[in-house]
Amino acid sequence: MNYRLSLLDQSPINDGQTPAQALEATLAFAQAAETLGYHRLWVSEHHDTEKLAGSSPEVLIAWLLAHTSRLRIGSGGVMLQHYSPYKVAENFHLLSALAPDRVDIGIGKAPGGLPLSTKALRAHAPADSAPGFPAQLQQLTHYLTHLDEHLAGTEARALPRPPVAPQRFLLGASKDSARLAASLGWNFVFAGFINTSAEVMTESVLAFHEYSGGQGQALISLAVLAAETREQAAALVSEQHNFRVTVGDRHVTVGTREQAEAFVRQAGAAQYRIEQQQLSVLHGTPGEIHAQLRELQRRLCVNEFVIHTPLTDAAVRLKSIELLAGQL
Repeated sequence: MNYRLSLLDQSPINDGQTPAQALEATLAFAQAAETLGYHRLWVSEHHDTEKLAGSSPEVLIAWLLAHTSRLRIGSGGVMLQHYSPYKVAENFHLLSALAPDRVDIGIGKAPGGLPLSTKALRAHAPADSAPGFPAQLQQLTHYLTHLDEHLAGTEARALPRPPVAPQRFLLGASKDSARLAASLGWNFVFAGFINTSAEVMTESVLAFHEYSGGQGQALISLAVLAAETREQAAALVSEQHNFRVTVGDRHVTVGTREQAEAFVRQAGAAQYRIEQQQLSVLHGTPGEIHAQLRELQRRLCVNEFVIHTPLTDAAVRLKSIELLAGQL
C-alpha cells in the first residue's frame, strides 16, 4: 500500500454515557491509532450539543499530545469565523512548541453548532462586521508565517516561535475551497463525508492540483466502516442518517431530527425544509474498502485518506480501524 491512513474523531457521546467517558474513548482511540500505525488523528469542533463532547479542539489536542508519543494530532477543524486569527495562530504555535513536528492545524468554515451558540461565540462583534472567510484565512496565514525578530515592535507576532511549524490544512467541500487553499499555500482536505458528490470531489481535488502547481498535499476525508463481512458492515450503517435543513438559500446538515428542529427554532424561521438523508459511508470488508481507496488514489493522485466512522459505539469504531490497519 502506498497511501497513508489517518483518522478524524468527533468524541461522540453514547446513550447513557457521560461527556468525560466520551473523551476517555477519544484518548483510547488515539492511543490505539498510534499503536496500529495510523499517521495522524484529528478532533472536531462542535458546540452546545449533547451528542458530541469536543467543543475546543485545541484543548483536546494538548491532552492527546501529552498521552501519545508519535502520532500527529490536529484539528479537523477549528471554525475560524468565530475567532481571532491571531489567537488561533498563537494556540497552534504553542502546541507546536510543546510537541514539535506533531501538530496539524486544520481550519473549517462551518458554524459547528446552532444559531444560539454561533451568536454566543461571536458576542464580541456583530456577524456582519466580520471579514469574510478568505480574508480571515489570509490573516491567519500571515500570523503563522511572519515571526521574524525584525518585526518586533512593528506588528503583532504569534509567539512562541515553534521549532517546527504546524502543518496547515484547509477543510472544504468545493472547488472554491480548493482554489483558496492553493492560493495561500495550504494543504487541502476534501470533506467527502459532507459533500458526497463524486463529481464535486473530482473537480475539487483536481482543481487543487492545478492551482497549487504540484505544491502541497490533497487529502480526502471519508466516512468509512470496516467489518469482518460485507453484511455486517451494511447492517451497521443501514440506520445511520443525518438531516439537511434549508432556510431560504442557507443549508446546514445536522445529526438528528431534534437538532434540525432546534436549528429552525433558534433561527426563527417561518419557512424551512428538513430532509432526512442516508449517510454515505464507504463500508465493507477491509479488502473491499482498500480496493476503493486505491482506485481513488489512482484517479485523483491522493496519497492520504482521513477516515471518520460516524457510529457512536466506541467498540465498533475501534474494531473498524483495527481491521483496516491489518493491511497498512
